[in-house]
Amino acid sequence: MPSAEPLLLRNPTRERRGGTRPSREQDLATAFHRRLPGYTRTRIVDAPELAAAFGISALTVKDESHRLGLPSFKILGASWAVYRLLVSRLGYEPVWRDLSELRAAFAPLGSLTLVAATDGNHGRAVAHMARLFGYESRILVPAGTASARIDGITGEGAAVSVVNGTYDDAVRASAELAADDVLVVSDTSWDGYTEVPRTVIEGYETIFSEVDEQLPASPEVVVVPMGVGALAAAVVDHYSTTAQIIAVEPLSAAGGLRSVEAGHPVCVPGPHESIMAGLNCGTVSVVAWPALARGVDLFVAINDGAAEQAMRDLAEIDVIAGETGAASLAGLRAVTQSDAIDLAGRTALVLCTEGATDPIAYERIVGRAPLRTGE
Repeated sequence: MPSAEPLLLRNPTRERRGGTRPSREQDLATAFHRRLPGYTRTRIVDAPELAAAFGISALTVKDESHRLGLPSFKILGASWAVYRLLVSRLGYEPVWRDLSELRAAFAPLGSLTLVAATDGNHGRAVAHMARLFGYESRILVPAGTASARIDGITGEGAAVSVVNGTYDDAVRASAELAADDVLVVSDTSWDGYTEVPRTVIEGYETIFSEVDEQLPASPEVVVVPMGVGALAAAVVDHYSTTAQIIAVEPLSAAGGLRSVEAGHPVCVPGPHESIMAGLNCGTVSVVAWPALARGVDLFVAINDGAAEQAMRDLAEIDVIAGETGAASLAGLRAVTQSDAIDLAGRTALVLCTEGATDPIAYERIVGRAPLRTGE
């Protein structure tokens, strides 16, 4: 069993070069999202009492528990990746004013099935986009995925297959399904499959474009959950020259930390059984790895109890966070209780990436149903 104590590793290959201006593709992704039905900026929540407890000057939470009708930020990457994949198949950029026109523009592509491997949120987002565009979807999940997360995926009209293994096993199984009429939409990458995951990373820029509008100044510290590294790579793209970046993962699936430790990407073997289901990824995305290696300051691996405490802390400021969504706050606490990096007096942005995707587990951990004040 892994130690219950957090592991913290400073990145010896951290660089400070390059700009923070989003690329043209990232700008286009943000413009695309703002045209989707139901788009609105997700909220920023100040947490002065937590900031005081951590010894920092300000703590802001970017709450991604409600995004374009889904309980996670993942729809940003999935929607842009699906759109770019379909445009590539079409051969030209369609002209459209609303979703019905866009769906009509893609009609010449015929019947398609979108496939993804997931611990829950990415697959649900891919299934959601398939439903919006009138396609079939098939989502592969690892054994042990919570029934509530599977129900969320099937609720989007997807066929769900449970793979007897880890998330990495589900990724391999999804890759084998690729065909002319079966499009794999993965947020991780492997040899020969990089373009779609790259567009997923581009899609996440919308979060930080919003933060730039919502905060009076850029944060000095940004804390992000790790997973395969796609969101962390997007954080590096936006903040690497202006902020210290902290990536958080479970002790049992610390692929980023172990890769930095080794000096190259490594696979952390399963089982990956953390309650932080969206972070149960043993292999870093090959597309994300270069950004992580040059741009993350500190990798932090935490236990499940730390995530549970962070869920309760976030509930006190009316942020309904799932286990993965609370990981960033848990990681920040671990850093402030260590001597790994001195954050005294700094301003921190914590990314809460999901809501209560397993309501039964949320109520058990927090002690009340996952409802905001007034709901």
